[in-house]
Amino acid sequence: MATTQKSSGKTNRRIQTVAIANRGEVAVRVIHACRELGIRTVLLHSEADIGTRAYRMADTRVCIGPAPTAESYLHIERNIKGALAAGADAIHPGFGFLSENADFAKAVIDAGMIFVGPKPESILAVGDKIAAKKTVSAARAPSVPGYMGEDQRIETLVEEAARIGFPVIVKAAAGGGGRGMKVIRSRSEAPELIASAQREGLAAFGSAVVFLEKYLDRAKHIEFQIFGDSFGEVSYLFERECSVQRRHQKIIEEALSPSLTPELRRAMGETAVRLAQSANYEGAGTVEFLLQDGEFYFLEMNTRLQVEHPVTEMVLGVDLVKAQILNAAREFQVWPQESLKAHGHSIECRVYAENPYAGGIPSTGKLLGMEWPEGPGRRFETGFEAGDEITPFYDPMIAKVIVWDETRLRAIKKMKQTLRDSLVLGVHTNIPFVISMLSHPEFVDGSMTTQFVGRHYTQENGIGLEARERTDLELAFEKAAGKVSLTGGVAAAGSTLGSAHTTPLQIVNSPWLGERWRNV
Repeated sequence: MATTQKSSGKTNRRIQTVAIANRGEVAVRVIHACRELGIRTVLLHSEADIGTRAYRMADTRVCIGPAPTAESYLHIERNIKGALAAGADAIHPGFGFLSENADFAKAVIDAGMIFVGPKPESILAVGDKIAAKKTVSAARAPSVPGYMGEDQRIETLVEEAARIGFPVIVKAAAGGGGRGMKVIRSRSEAPELIASAQREGLAAFGSAVVFLEKYLDRAKHIEFQIFGDSFGEVSYLFERECSVQRRHQKIIEEALSPSLTPELRRAMGETAVRLAQSANYEGAGTVEFLLQDGEFYFLEMNTRLQVEHPVTEMVLGVDLVKAQILNAAREFQVWPQESLKAHGHSIECRVYAENPYAGGIPSTGKLLGMEWPEGPGRRFETGFEAGDEITPFYDPMIAKVIVWDETRLRAIKKMKQTLRDSLVLGVHTNIPFVISMLSHPEFVDGSMTTQFVGRHYTQENGIGLEARERTDLELAFEKAAGKVSLTGGVAAAGSTLGSAHTTPLQIVNSPWLGERWRNV
């Protein structure tokens, strides 16, 4: 991936075996990258993830504990011991769990292994949300007004929220993925919501520390992918727009953003690079901004791979996971900024196992069937296959659907058709919900903000699908009906179903989306 040769003064480090301290589709993604590099893989998994797709793909598997994350995926000592027992040279943390935990990164290094990510001191400088705010302030970068103090007493945080002015958002300092985040709209509800954010942060990330920010209610969420190498060079790989969110969890991401001018893109990208350089940052990272009324504000920096990294890879023709591994081995030089040119447009939609007709509650059970329609400019990343169990223990995302096309409007059209042709049986999914959002005028013209879902998609006002979309869903049902018996089960082409398939399917007319079939 390098175009020139440099010397960092550091010797290369041979990586023969990578332990993956994660699960689901990101574990599968890392396994694929390791296979291409000729590297063995070890999956560090919980009891609940025995038999998953990553479990079947990994060269070696080590069970590190039961389903609760505190006893498995968040347990530093068990991850370290599992990796050492399997003879791993390095640990890739994926995203979520311990991926932004400086103590974990240090423990990996202290155990004589390579941490595939930034140095522990870099994580502390910019990965922790409070520390990052201080780093940004010292660098005179624009930041949202807030409170990042060490006094974490509820009464202090309530007073600081009132000083900032409602609405205020409270966030877990070690968090991500929408967990440990609450919007406070009045003083009366502040104590309960702050305490709730602290509890969520402790449960999900092992830290109850929170911070406060002024809540911008007309903002777009724009993030810049950066990458630093061991030679001290940092480049930005342009941006992703992630404004379509529900409860602070992203649903649709795209690259590039339809909201930035070339001048604003350059200013935000250079700000992201300065922040990374100030922390001597190595590896993949993401600097997130809020954009409102033409002004951008630093939000946070994620010191890890992002869920939505594929859209950047699609428009730039790079492989960020392989770059992470090669960089950890000191065999990588970052792409020169002037060589990075984006081509076309890419969109990613997250497919969640959830019931959109009941407020998005997770949907669990056995996957009776899955079919992803292959085609030019289409990419599918999933940690599950037919027959796997969707459990209640972890994030309900079961797949990512990514498309690329020459223009944004063509990419939207391709994504809609791809989702219509996708089939997931056995659990509810948000696919019809996502198709509707892709068709909404605000999404099509690119004017959506982080309030998009909350304003337009509620049980009270309904989704309001156009007749064209209802017809498409009916066609999708007719396609599914050729493969699914009304008494349950998925039939192979030209075969009949046995009596073992007993999970019933009921044909219903949804009062919300007009869906023509779903599992009950």
